[in-house]
Amino acid sequence: MKTRITELFGIEHPIIQGGMHYVGFAEMAAAVSNAGGLGIITGLTQRTPDDLAKEIARCREMTDKPFGVNLTFLPMVNTPDYPGYIKAIIEGGVKAVETAGNNPAKWLPVLKDAGIKVIHKCTSVRHSLKAESIGCDAVSVDGFECGGHPGEDDVPNFILLPRAAEELTIPFVASGGVANGKQLVAALAMGADGINMGTRFIATVEAPVHDNVKQAILAASELDTRLVMRPLRNTERVLNNAAVERLLAKEKALGADIKFEDIIEEVAGVYPKIMTEGTMEAGAWSCGMVVGLIHDIPTCKALIDGIMAEADAIITGRLARFAA
Repeated sequence: MKTRITELFGIEHPIIQGGMHYVGFAEMAAAVSNAGGLGIITGLTQRTPDDLAKEIARCREMTDKPFGVNLTFLPMVNTPDYPGYIKAIIEGGVKAVETAGNNPAKWLPVLKDAGIKVIHKCTSVRHSLKAESIGCDAVSVDGFECGGHPGEDDVPNFILLPRAAEELTIPFVASGGVANGKQLVAALAMGADGINMGTRFIATVEAPVHDNVKQAILAASELDTRLVMRPLRNTERVLNNAAVERLLAKEKALGADIKFEDIIEEVAGVYPKIMTEGTMEAGAWSCGMVVGLIHDIPTCKALIDGIMAEADAIITGRLARFAA
């Protein structure tokens, strides 16, 4: 299948694996890229630019296909060495970068000069238009269903995607709540040129996370996620657990007076404990409503091949019959 996204990134299938903290290691990115999608290494999971350079080199040993790096720009007490990370990306020969968080305009010139294609993650049409205006090559449009940070507008993809199609001229992918070929076809019908999947890729053989994480995803339904940090206007969709229930109780009790320090136990430093050690009650971790559509743990190749086969069957079969 050829779309503007497959042409832009030089990939076989219009499927991107989004950046995920303590999931997007070389093993994950290489498996997705080898299966014909665009695998993504999560830059800030690597503690230093030198660590990222080594991770990029590891990925090169596992695949000769295109892969990218995610860089999330967020206000932090200890600001990451972004120039160093970007230097590692450029010197590593990476040609695709997924940006997220704050406006990446400051970093675009050096990335573009290196011939790198930039796709920015956006949760609204206005942010997508801003990304287009500053020179991003594509956007990943994140609907309210997504795991992680859905923004504060609460617009689901059935509305957000066709709205993006009305306004944008650059290609975009549908992100949030995507797991199968039916949804790829739906995304294409609504104007997207591909899909971005996060949670679905965690439940794969190659995902370098503890099996407890994969089993938690299999056991969950679409009713098992919660929105946390809404009072702080830093909303995150997470899988429900005891820590999340404590966090929500604090939000209810403290109301508008809540500060980040009040919930730090439930959100700070929890990813290594969950993703690596499998301590599932350690804190809140990003997870999408799409868990309701995840029923197995395939290889990345089996997953992507299955999505493409299902999409092709729908386009050439069911939809073709309607047209006839």
